[in-house]
Amino acid sequence: MRGAVWLVLIACVVVLSFLILKKRLGIGWLTVFGAHMALVAIALYVINYSGWITQVYIPINPVTMGAVTVLGLPGIAVLLGLKMILFGQAM
Repeated sequence: MRGAVWLVLIACVVVLSFLILKKRLGIGWLTVFGAHMALVAIALYVINYSGWITQVYIPINPVTMGAVTVLGLPGIAVLLGLKMILFGQAM
């Protein structure tokens, strides 16, 4: 099982590297992605510790940050909805 995971990881890195070099994206996309990740972390921190939503806590980890980075701010609403539905937390 570990071998399969490493194989998938290596294949993904190779394909991503090929796409970056083929499209000649440069380093600019990393700056934009890093800025989005920072904004997502700040948004999740504000939601968790501001007191706006007192019953729900969304952990700040790579999975939640990735989901919100891809989905944007509606991703936070999706995570809040899933948390409340799956774990039965009410606002």
